[in-house]
Amino acid sequence: MELDPIDTIEQANEAAREKSSRLNMAVAVTVALLSTFMGICKVKDDNIVQAMQQAQANKLDHWAFYQARNVREEVAKGTLLQLQLAATAAPAATRSDYAQAVARYQQLVTEQEKKKEELRARAEQDQKEYDAQNFRDDQFDLSDAFLAITVALLAVTSLTGQRWLFGVAMIPAAFGILMGCAGLFGWPIHPSWLTALLS
Repeated sequence: MELDPIDTIEQANEAAREKSSRLNMAVAVTVALLSTFMGICKVKDDNIVQAMQQAQANKLDHWAFYQARNVREEVAKGTLLQLQLAATAAPAATRSDYAQAVARYQQLVTEQEKKKEELRARAEQDQKEYDAQNFRDDQFDLSDAFLAITVALLAVTSLTGQRWLFGVAMIPAAFGILMGCAGLFGWPIHPSWLTALLS
C-alpha cells in the first residue's frame, strides 16, 4: 500500500488545527476566568477608592475645624490677657466682675484647646485610614496591571498559536491573582519598590 501525500498533508493539517483549537479554547477559558476575577477586584477597589476619598475629605474637614478652633483659642487668650491686665488697674468694686470674666475666658481657652487637640487626633486618624486604604488600592492597581499584561500575552498566544507563550502569560497572571487576593483578603503583600516605581 502506497502513502498518498495529500492524505498525509491533510492529516497533518487536521492535527495542527486540533492543537490550535485546544490552545484557543485554553486561552478563551483563561481570559474568561481572569476577566471575572478582575471584575470582582474592580468592585472592591472602587469601594476602597470611595473610602479613601471619604477619609481624605474627613481629614481636610478636621484640619479646617482645627484651624478654626486654633483661631478661637488665640482670640480667647488675647481677650483673657486684656482682662487680666485691666483687672489689675480696675477699682476694687469692679474687680469681681473682672474675675468672673477672666474665669469665663480661662474656661473658654481650656475648652478650645481640648477640642482642638481632639480634632488634631481625628485628622491624624483620618490620615492613617487613608494610608491603610491606599495600601490595598495599590494591591488592586498592581493586580490590574499584571492581569492586563496577561490578557495581552494571551491575545498574542491565540494569534501565533505558540504554546510556550501561554506558559509565559501565566507568570504575570500568577502575580496578578496574588495581588488581587491580597487586596480582597487584606494580606500584607505590598512590593513598595514597584508601587514607588509606577507612581
